[in-house]
Amino acid sequence: MKKLLLLSVLISLLASCSGRKQIEKAISHGNYDQAINDALQKLENNKDKKRKQDYIVMLEDAYYKVLEEDLQDVAHLKKDGNPEQYKAIYEIYLDLDARQNAIKRVMPLQINGVNLDLNFNDYSSEIVDYRYKTSDYLIDQGITLLDSEDKYNAREAYKLFSYIERINPNFEETRSLMAEAHQKGTDYVMVSIENQTNQIIPQELEADLLNFDTYGLDQFWTVYHAQQISEVNYDYAMQLQLKQINISPEQVNSKQELKQKNIIDGWEYQTDNNGNVMVDSLGNKIKIDKIVNVKARYFETNQFKSTQVVGEVVYTDLKTNQTLDAFAIHSEFVFEHFYATIRGDERALNNQEYKLTRNNRLHFPSDAQMVYDTGEDLKLKLKNIISSYRMRRS
Repeated sequence: MKKLLLLSVLISLLASCSGRKQIEKAISHGNYDQAINDALQKLENNKDKKRKQDYIVMLEDAYYKVLEEDLQDVAHLKKDGNPEQYKAIYEIYLDLDARQNAIKRVMPLQINGVNLDLNFNDYSSEIVDYRYKTSDYLIDQGITLLDSEDKYNAREAYKLFSYIERINPNFEETRSLMAEAHQKGTDYVMVSIENQTNQIIPQELEADLLNFDTYGLDQFWTVYHAQQISEVNYDYAMQLQLKQINISPEQVNSKQELKQKNIIDGWEYQTDNNGNVMVDSLGNKIKIDKIVNVKARYFETNQFKSTQVVGEVVYTDLKTNQTLDAFAIHSEFVFEHFYATIRGDERALNNQEYKLTRNNRLHFPSDAQMVYDTGEDLKLKLKNIISSYRMRRS
């Protein structure tokens, strides 16, 4: 028990020592906010304990160092007089205020019985002032980008308006500006299927492939239309060109085997060489398993049919009428079914063989059904192409 207590105390001391060294290292490297956060975590519980004194001292040290650093940065940025620095000044004031509030949550703190008196300031006026200065400057920047009629500029404008909306909700109708920027920055893609196979494609398959609502693609800046809308100016076309549909013949392959095994089929009395029933030491008749050899003629049949759809996904820039990219795509669906029959004793079969005797022959699916059944795999591969292409262009 004493050893366990000693081990617990040792572990506690090692953890405390490690925590102090970590905070000291953060301060020495200028990572003052990290040091403050680590110290605050240590002071969440039992902050009045003597062993927590070092954390309070380091908290004070880190706080005044980062405070001096931030105030110097603010003074320098203000002296520069560049409106582009408004956002940086605003965010420094936010940091100053948030840091104070985090420390206030563990106050009061004492060092050697004396209350720690940190220099806290009211930054609310500065925060409000620079929030409006930042919003006013950025909204002009965003409108300039938006008026350029360039999609990527519109997306940058959207980021600026989103930032303004976050810090200053609906400042000078930022929500309507965000909607306009989103509309101008969105790529519209016309999607179609071209059948080059000289074979009929099931209408259900074509409808399913063009139903982009089921693809689960969350694309903020790209909209796909399978039905053209006259008032939309499309930027790109994505065409699924089906080039080959290969359907194998219906195949039925059979094999037969003689199955046999020795099994226990009841019991019988053990006899001696003279045919007399043998008894054990207690006079009881001795029973032994009756082993019989069972046989069966096993007929296994395999039904097989496969379909392969081969195509290409072609992206075209409708503004320049140039092909941007082309991706090969293929999909396969296999129909395969096993069943079996026997003549003889079914006990000669193993479990898998017996299960197959419970199956019946099935009708082969039609060619049209086989082609349609490739749809899920084809759709998944089409989705992967769209997702990866979007990532390459973003």
